[in-house]
Amino acid sequence: MTTTKMSKRDLRNLSVPYTSLRPNLNQQDVIVLPDYYHRPNENNRCLAFTGIILLLSAALFFLYPSDPTLQLARIQLNNIGVISSPKLTLDLSFSLTIRVRNRNFFSMDYEKLVVSVGYRGRELGVVSSEGGGVRARGSSYVNATLDLNGLEVVHDMIYLIADLAKGVIPFDTNTKVDGVLGLFQFKIPLKAKVSCEVYVNTNNQTTVHQDCYAEVRNQFLVIPLPLQLISRCVNHIARMILTRRICGIA
Repeated sequence: MTTTKMSKRDLRNLSVPYTSLRPNLNQQDVIVLPDYYHRPNENNRCLAFTGIILLLSAALFFLYPSDPTLQLARIQLNNIGVISSPKLTLDLSFSLTIRVRNRNFFSMDYEKLVVSVGYRGRELGVVSSEGGGVRARGSSYVNATLDLNGLEVVHDMIYLIADLAKGVIPFDTNTKVDGVLGLFQFKIPLKAKVSCEVYVNTNNQTTVHQDCYAEVRNQFLVIPLPLQLISRCVNHIARMILTRRICGIA
């Protein structure tokens, strides 16, 4: 086999000349975008879940039962007398006005309202009123009179004499009420209790100062089953949203 050696000049003569293409002024650039897939079902489901949460939250707000609130609106000392014969006793007469407020959107009925009055931790007497009703989001005022005759105050006589000399006597009052809230076909028991320390002026039989505090209890134990199911459903949907299972959140 014979090999012919060619020079660079011969190679240039054998090559095909290159001619650059002229630009086409009428040519337009085209950008191809991927197809966008719209998922209407995801949006509709998101709106539906949002609407359900709003409706259930509103139902809980309006139907969630709340215990009534009690307020010692007025306490008046009608009479106080110390009897020394045949033994040392005390006669007292009180007039009390209790305000019962229903915070629910349904009416409430109560069987009775009980008020006890004490002096320095010792109960002096108890008075109860008849039952009644309070309209939805309304208040009712209950009047009661407590007459205490022949109270033996031998152990507290020193304190009582000192308080009479100052013209102000501290009394303890405990007020409680048991009621029932009619929610559709359910009867939800309600309770309320308030304790007050009241300072009464013996000269004009008016209240000088009072400190009250209400007793709070766990109401979830008495909530009917439908409201508990609504509460659990709202919590479950909220957890689904937070864990990105709905509304198409990536």
